[in-house]
Amino acid sequence: MISFSPSEDQQMMINLFKQFAADEMRKVYRQCDESGHIPPAIIDTAWEMGLASSCIPAEHGGQGEQSSSVTGALIAEELAWGDLSIALHMLCPNLTIYPLVEMGTTGQKKEFLPRFCSARFTTGTAALVEPCIDFDPSALKTTAVRKDGHYVLNGHKCFVPVASEADPFLVYANEGGQTQAFLVEKDTPGLEIGEREKNMGVKALGTYEMSLRDCRVDSANRLGGEKGSDFNRLLNRSRVALSAMAVGVAKAAFEYSRDYAKARIAFGEPIASRQAIAFMLAEMAIEIDATRFMNWEAAWKLDRKEDATKEASLTKMYADDMVLNVTDRAVQILGGHGYVREHPVEMWLRNARGFAMFDGMAMV
Repeated sequence: MISFSPSEDQQMMINLFKQFAADEMRKVYRQCDESGHIPPAIIDTAWEMGLASSCIPAEHGGQGEQSSSVTGALIAEELAWGDLSIALHMLCPNLTIYPLVEMGTTGQKKEFLPRFCSARFTTGTAALVEPCIDFDPSALKTTAVRKDGHYVLNGHKCFVPVASEADPFLVYANEGGQTQAFLVEKDTPGLEIGEREKNMGVKALGTYEMSLRDCRVDSANRLGGEKGSDFNRLLNRSRVALSAMAVGVAKAAFEYSRDYAKARIAFGEPIASRQAIAFMLAEMAIEIDATRFMNWEAAWKLDRKEDATKEASLTKMYADDMVLNVTDRAVQILGGHGYVREHPVEMWLRNARGFAMFDGMAMV
């Protein structure tokens, strides 16, 4: 039976990160969007809160807490409410940590996990998305061919978050018709990081193109070793994370437009009392709650080690549409003010447009 009431520990985490988002992230989110830069101090603060290292086993330097997709989704929603760009940057280490903790070999965990237990923010990242109109994460054009105890990787990636700082990279490639992941060190010959991409939204988050030209990776760096990894489960964890973040962005836009409609007086009454605006706000609230509950179900199944492909896929598709519709309506409710950068709804709309293309850019 799915519980809709967070546990005492989960509620404590929600309150902690809700306060952090309100006190820290909301102070700088517009400045970050305008400058394309996130102050290191805010990232370090989140790092000190154990946002990434908590699930790393104690023998590798972490806190050894049990990983929970439900708890991760609750936290991701609050952080995305604070700001999507900053949240994606903060959660970037998880793109490497979670796959290693859940599917890495003993040697891989011993070699890579201690890197994420330092006193300062340290990040890895993942390279999944490819620059093609027919992108399919289950049929990648990036290839991995085994030769003489190594894998040779060739291909091109885009939307690789925080690639300029990350080490290692978890590169997803097509190996004999199946998607597998490979741990690639930043200084590996053949791995090249391109210039920072100029995106419509999430402008404070650095994303990069990446090319792999005859990039040789030791066979021991294939995630999971000879057994390999369960890519479908990793993709579902990413879908749950992104859906939760879509709920956070939509909630921010809904709350702002609702409060604006209550305060905006036209013809002697708040515009929120007009039927067209009231119905619009009601539909926004319904869509946000519906997506949240779908997301919790998918996360719950992941925590039970069940196949959550159906639930995670549906909530991701629904969330992609929902967040775009809610943020667009927020702009409509503000009227001409919604198009002005003085108000954040235009930024949330730009950020929302990217969710359909953010595959593999977050994980809980």
